[in-house]
Amino acid sequence: MLEMTREAFEELVSQALDKIPPELTRVMDNVAVFVEDEPDRSDPELLGLYEGTPLTDRGEWYAGVLPDRISIYMGPTLRYCETPEDVVHEVSVTVVHEIAHHFGIDDERLHELGWG
Repeated sequence: MLEMTREAFEELVSQALDKIPPELTRVMDNVAVFVEDEPDRSDPELLGLYEGTPLTDRGEWYAGVLPDRISIYMGPTLRYCETPEDVVHEVSVTVVHEIAHHFGIDDERLHELGWG
């Protein structure tokens, strides 16, 4: 397993977020991104998770709710990757993948687009 400090991993997540085009970040709404050590034990290989209500499913009823949550998991990412360059790439892909869920894009479509 690769080793990396949490601070270095968080910086990679931050850099991946900075690469999201401004026209997309402007329409992201009520969502927070977190770095977590490990996912739930039921899915130990999960690299990222979006929890919330996608923008495409929100209606007039959507008000006063807690922010959606995107979690990027450090442990599985470091176990999955073989080189530091792999980590940079995988973090970028995972961040884009989870943000796409915020926009209502499902896993099947993400795989078709090469972001699976």
